[in-house]
Amino acid sequence: MINADKVRLTGNKLKDKIYYKHTGYAGGIKEVTADKVLGGRFPERVLEKAVERMIPRGPLGRAQMRALHLYAGTEHPHGGTQPVALDVASMNRKNKVGA
Repeated sequence: MINADKVRLTGNKLKDKIYYKHTGYAGGIKEVTADKVLGGRFPERVLEKAVERMIPRGPLGRAQMRALHLYAGTEHPHGGTQPVALDVASMNRKNKVGA
């Protein structure tokens, strides 16, 4: 998904929604509001956390999260497909007019 930084939250969610993380040290719980996350370096993490909390926890869910690609802007490393017209009629010998 591209343009993840353009996500808009309704109501008071920008200041009321809080994301928690733990540093690993005793008393190391940190909190950050959705407004800070969206305005920060990685705004796509808001959508990543939303999707992560919707999918099942287990091997299937982990595989689905690995397949999820989120990008803040329009630039991404995945190129689109370049379809080439395939003339199937000319490939079959029965379609050629015999003399």
